[in-house]
Amino acid sequence: MDFVMLSMVWWPIGASLFASNIGSGHFVGIAGTAAAAGIATGGFEWNVSNCTTNVITMPEYLKKRFGGQRIRIYLSVLSLFLYVFTKISADMFSGAIFINQALGLNIYVAVIALLAITALYTVTGGLAAVIYTDTLQTIIMVIGSFILMGFAFTEVGGYENFQRLYMAAVPSIVGNISSKCYEPRADSFHIFRDAITGDLPWPGLVFGLTIQATWYWCTDQVIVQRCLSAKNLSHVKGGCILCGYLKLFPMFLMVFPGMISRILYPDVVACVDPEECKMHCGTSVGCTNIAYPKLVVDLMPNGLRGLMLSVMLASLMSSLTSIFNSASTLFTMDIYTKIRPHAREKELMIAGRVFILALIGVSIAWIPVVQTAQSGQLFDYIQSITSYLTPPVAAVFMLAIFCKRVNESGAFYGLTIGLLIGLSRMITEFIYGTGSCVTPSNCPTIICGVHYLYFGIILFVVSCIIILGVSLMTKPIDDKHLFRLCWSLRNRTEERIDIEPDDWVKDDSDDMEIEEPEEEPGFCKKAAMCFCGLEQKKAPKLTPEEEEELKKQLTDTTEVPLWRNIVNANAIILLCVAVFFHGYFG
Repeated sequence: MDFVMLSMVWWPIGASLFASNIGSGHFVGIAGTAAAAGIATGGFEWNVSNCTTNVITMPEYLKKRFGGQRIRIYLSVLSLFLYVFTKISADMFSGAIFINQALGLNIYVAVIALLAITALYTVTGGLAAVIYTDTLQTIIMVIGSFILMGFAFTEVGGYENFQRLYMAAVPSIVGNISSKCYEPRADSFHIFRDAITGDLPWPGLVFGLTIQATWYWCTDQVIVQRCLSAKNLSHVKGGCILCGYLKLFPMFLMVFPGMISRILYPDVVACVDPEECKMHCGTSVGCTNIAYPKLVVDLMPNGLRGLMLSVMLASLMSSLTSIFNSASTLFTMDIYTKIRPHAREKELMIAGRVFILALIGVSIAWIPVVQTAQSGQLFDYIQSITSYLTPPVAAVFMLAIFCKRVNESGAFYGLTIGLLIGLSRMITEFIYGTGSCVTPSNCPTIICGVHYLYFGIILFVVSCIIILGVSLMTKPIDDKHLFRLCWSLRNRTEERIDIEPDDWVKDDSDDMEIEEPEEEPGFCKKAAMCFCGLEQKKAPKLTPEEEEELKKQLTDTTEVPLWRNIVNANAIILLCVAVFFHGYFG
């Protein structure tokens, strides 16, 4: 990280956080789930208001907090798997759905086209370019989505008519299928639903979702990279709060339009007969995923349709560029440097680019699974995988900060056992399939009968018990290693002694070489170096004073009192607005 990356102010950070989180998976997934089950999915977006904070990279933090290598490697590998299962493949699939609806392209041709466009500025740009691009894309997304929302509500005649018409939106071809499979839920316009019979039970929405949000907004590398680019702590907090305000919009920009799409196209969006569904969207489990794209293609005039196409492409590329940058960082710094601790920066850059190509290949191969999981509802699929794999990470993160007695052994066994429990549920679901209302899965009730949000709560509690139990039975970590790494020691000013030093040794042998004039590289070499992110000119070597100043900037948490109070006041206002919305739509 160089000095320019410590100069970002709050508004591009907030816009970038929003754009990185809101990908085409949200436009397609949230709108699709809303078309199928109502407004409850909007509660997923409002939960973020409670989970903004300031942290450093999760694997790096836990290495300093606990020492050792196994936790850091575990978290990096888990993050990369989650990128494949819940981000890259889901975003590519959802973007391809939109292009398929708009242009009629085969879904895999659309995926390749999207990747080619994204690569134009991903492999050649750094995080600064991505953040500023995200800011522009956020403006496009919000304006374009508001325009579509206006068209949609005009089409149904306002909010009251919208409520009435949605409850009557059923497909004309139902055969001998049970009415519960195609009639809208009676609680479609309530966020908080029955704790036992609800499709999104309220305890799971309140507590299970908070566990997911803690993992994503406090530990995910995509989010943390943007926070670390801020010039000071006030700008970090301001950016997170701006993102929180923006996250109030998806209910109106995605959920309601998705439900209106079901009203306007019940035979397509709400199809229930497997043969009919396969004819409309290529999958037999349901076509709710095409709710938002179909609304755009069929409802908007040509010029605005092009604008919304750019919105979807912008959100997709924003998410993918963020993920590619973060995945490359995780792989090179937390995995590759363990294999080659003396690797030079040029080698790390090349390894990161090659790894991204492999990650993309695996993600494309995973798309057929994404297409049929969770009754064809993309957003439910993403949230379920997150509930199976991330609660142990959230448990370690929370206990690492608030309980200094927790040590490396407790954290590692909590993560490992928690992962095995989560994988047992996830793999079982993949073996049996999640099925649909028409053709239910044969998965044993004792394993798959527990709602995924409840499963996340249980897994979080079990992980906490294991972490605390093993920690109390093993040797504690001395306070001298924990200064400013846990809550009770946050104000200690003594110099912290790292449990173990960083194991990556930068090879500076290039600096000892005598500089000689180089020949102008040919076109092929230029293209290869551009792809690998390599510069022709070497970056200037920092002096010890400059390195010390950079270190101070990275660790300084002081704030100007005026701006600290303004930011804190806005955090309270945001929380109050989120609580009001939950109460109003509850």
